Order: sequence, then C-alpha cells, then structure tokens
Amino acid sequence: MTQVTNTPYEALEVGQTASYSKLVEERDIQLFAAMSGDHNPVHLDAEYAKATMFKERIAHGMFSGALISAAVACELPGPGTIYIGQQMTFQKPVKIGDTLTVRLEILEKLPKFRVRIATRVFNQRDELVVDGEAEILAPRKQQIVTLTELPPISIG
Repeated sequence: MTQVTNTPYEALEVGQTASYSKLVEERDIQLFAAMSGDHNPVHLDAEYAKATMFKERIAHGMFSGALISAAVACELPGPGTIYIGQQMTFQKPVKIGDTLTVRLEILEKLPKFRVRIATRVFNQRDELVVDGEAEILAPRKQQIVTLTELPPISIG
C-alpha cells in the first residue's frame, strides 16, 4: 500500500514543482484502447502505422493526458484535487517503449482555492511531447491517504 500526502491550497507556492514518470508499454496501449474505445489503427496495427507519417505505432495522445491527471491527483497537489480544465498541445509522438515524465509547476494561485499549473510531458530524451496548463481546485486541508491497489489485469 502506498500512502500519499497532499499539499493543501495554503501550502502551495508559485514555482513549486513535482514529477511523475511511466514507461509506455504494449499493455498500456491495449488497455487504453479498450477503456477509451479509441481503436485507431495507428495505435494498434503495425502494418497500418508503417504507412503513416509516424512510420510506426504511437500511443494515444490522451494517454499522456491521463498521466497528467495522475500526476495532479497523486503528486501535486494530490488527493482531494478537483480538475476544472486542461489545455494541451501535442508536440511529438509518443512511442511504445518511451518513458514519459510529467513535470508540474505551480504558476499562479487564484481566489477560491483555484490554481494554475503548467503540465508538461517529456520523453526519455528530454524532448517535450505535450505542453499544457491545468486549472484545478486545490484541497482545502492536508490529508494522508492510502492509494487503492489495483488488481492485476490480463489482456487476451
């Protein structure tokens, strides 16, 4: 079991940072396609993908968005955070085998517990793959929570 401590609004500071990393595996692409319903062959069919501008399969763009959500929900500010909005632009394709790192930075504290956060995703070569910004409603008080362990999921 993993315990996480959030950062409430009062403790957040402009310039504060956090990061979250994940290796993109075949299993992730399969599960994301099943969960989202996005079965675009550029993500799932190697032969089809060879004929595209990417020359190989790529991860779903919103997979990176989901990692941003995980970073905000579990790292900074953490549990109790409510998403209000997310703007993002895709800069480079994400490929199977890439290690993605979401880097968060507090940009501005707004009234009524709202916070602007830079949400950037980099690959293992430190290339920017997603550039974005989120607006969130920060937790009002500090909490220590135990993250739920997920059951094993098999594909097949």
